[in-house]
Amino acid sequence: MKEKIEKFLDLQEKEIQELASVYPNKKSLLIDYQQLEEYDHELAKRLIQTPDEIIPMFTALLSEKDMLLPAGGLVGEKLEGVETAERPTLHVRFKSIPKEKGYTVTVRDINSDYIGHLISTEGVINKISDVLPKVYKAVFYCNRCNERSFVIQERRMLTKPSKCTHCGRDDFRFMEDQSSWVDIQYLEIQEPLEQLKGTENPRKIEVVIEDDFTDVVTAGDKVVVNGILRLKPQKTNIQNPVYHKFIEANYAEALQRDFEDIETTKEEEKEIKKLSKDPAIYDKVIDSIAPSIYGYKEVKEAIALQLFGGRAGKKTTDGTSIRSDMHILLIGDPGVAKSRMLQYVKNIAPKSIYVTGKGTTGAGLTATAEKDEFADGAWTLKAGALVIASGGIVAIDEFDKMTKEDRSAMHEAMEQQTISIAKAGMMTTFRANTSILAASNPKFSRFDPYKPPAEQFDIPPTLISRFDLIFPIKDIVVMEQDRKIADHIMKMHGTEKDMEEIKAEIPPDLFRKYISYSRKNIRPILTTDAMDKIKDYYVTLRSSSHGGTVSATPRQLEALIRLAEASAKIRLSDKVTVADAERAINLTNFVMREVAYDKSSGLFDIDRIATDHPKAARDKIKSVEDAIRTIVGNIEGNTAALNDIIDSVASHGISRSDAEKYINELKLKGIIYEPKHGQFTFAIE
Repeated sequence: MKEKIEKFLDLQEKEIQELASVYPNKKSLLIDYQQLEEYDHELAKRLIQTPDEIIPMFTALLSEKDMLLPAGGLVGEKLEGVETAERPTLHVRFKSIPKEKGYTVTVRDINSDYIGHLISTEGVINKISDVLPKVYKAVFYCNRCNERSFVIQERRMLTKPSKCTHCGRDDFRFMEDQSSWVDIQYLEIQEPLEQLKGTENPRKIEVVIEDDFTDVVTAGDKVVVNGILRLKPQKTNIQNPVYHKFIEANYAEALQRDFEDIETTKEEEKEIKKLSKDPAIYDKVIDSIAPSIYGYKEVKEAIALQLFGGRAGKKTTDGTSIRSDMHILLIGDPGVAKSRMLQYVKNIAPKSIYVTGKGTTGAGLTATAEKDEFADGAWTLKAGALVIASGGIVAIDEFDKMTKEDRSAMHEAMEQQTISIAKAGMMTTFRANTSILAASNPKFSRFDPYKPPAEQFDIPPTLISRFDLIFPIKDIVVMEQDRKIADHIMKMHGTEKDMEEIKAEIPPDLFRKYISYSRKNIRPILTTDAMDKIKDYYVTLRSSSHGGTVSATPRQLEALIRLAEASAKIRLSDKVTVADAERAINLTNFVMREVAYDKSSGLFDIDRIATDHPKAARDKIKSVEDAIRTIVGNIEGNTAALNDIIDSVASHGISRSDAEKYINELKLKGIIYEPKHGQFTFAIE
């Protein structure tokens, strides 16, 4: 076997010379496993089954290559006058282990059968430690006779010599400064979300990486890890027959996470392409969204577009990424099936996480740094839901129940699609190209029919403005509609024939693969006609702004483009047509009419949802401020009484309750103050 390895390394002369030219910045020779298998099938098989025998042979023979030696010959190491000749510290790492041979194992399937074997697995890094020093050749001195001993460390606990070779005692002191050290890093990877079915919880496994392969990946990355399955005892004071498993990594590499990696057969691919040619494809896709819920055509259409997403990978000329993922907010009365809609998306989306507002923190959504026994008490970075689900969807129920601090952590992730953290001296930026589907209740649990919906959103305007589409869902009593909903629900609890009537137009498994195929392969480009259509609509919308109202902002324009691109992706088209642009415009018009229409002016006012005060409210606040200024200027004592202010602004159509509310806002902003109860004046004149 040794001769075979020696001959194989002779074939790697070019790669070894390249390694010698960059040593010690690079210490690993990468070998393609499939190349090794073509050279000698038996050797490749032995590598998988007995890596502890084969890998040290590769490493030892590689270290003996003369081309790796420095000009002065062997590397000299002096310890207290004793010179030891050492070869360079090198590693042989194996990549491209094939899936079809059964050597690639999912995290869920790693069991005791693979102990001591070389395996390959994929996962998302859930947690990662800082790079720590680990002793690999420990130097000890006998406390009695001062005899020096070496021990190569192969366990996680420091191993001392059994006894002194000179005096036979077992009393030693460890010499850190004379020992040899290597960098080590701990990872925790979990199953990729796209491999999970239904409500399965992702399985996790610890990974240990050493030396020059530390810091090649970070939290949130999807990685392939090739390594040996090891065991370690549980940290208890009693002898426990149950051990923890971990992977001692031989090789690790970050994978691209820009699409959902769901495998499709050639037959399924043919079925997907055939389905995309169906003239009724849009109706079929919309009807396949939560078929157990009656109605909500516009909401289901929006969710369908969100599942397919816009064109990924777009960047500006300065290299800034342009968001392709859509964010949708459902704000509705209790019992209108918001949660069921989110649960459906969680089950159908190729990559998704479902969380609730009460059970979620900002750190759980984004990322955090924490001390953990996992890394022997060192600080670790832990990726949150938005990082782990990157490339997919996070469904957040009870969005209004999240605290203000937790929601504020989402601002960067929703727009820039990154999460930057600087905690415990660890500074990094994670990718978070994740769509958000959130559900919330109105401010007072149920919509007030006499108030504009936008005034009843219990979510900060800075956050709500980052949603592409916002749907107020009201529980309105309409007898005919209620009868249809009741019939639909009864069919769900009826016979198999009844259930057949409300099943999805596209089977769930095929629908998942249809979405995955589109996101992976389709990159639609806007046609000139589609661009003109969207541009004309946006300019027309903006031109309707007057007197301080703002009908639309560039955020709405980019949302229109994303919606149009998603419409093209539904039919697997590489071109965004006028029909796609019209679909995006119609959906945007529907939402704008629901949340941004100002009845008093008859115009759209995006400030109703994007800022704390729409144009109408700003005008009323100014009227109150002007009234106070006039009264203060005309009355001796320079204060204005509350009743005088209320009487003065009544002519502007401002009620007593609104006047009191606006006076309080002016007080909170420091524009006015109250020197005596019921008397107001300006803070700075």
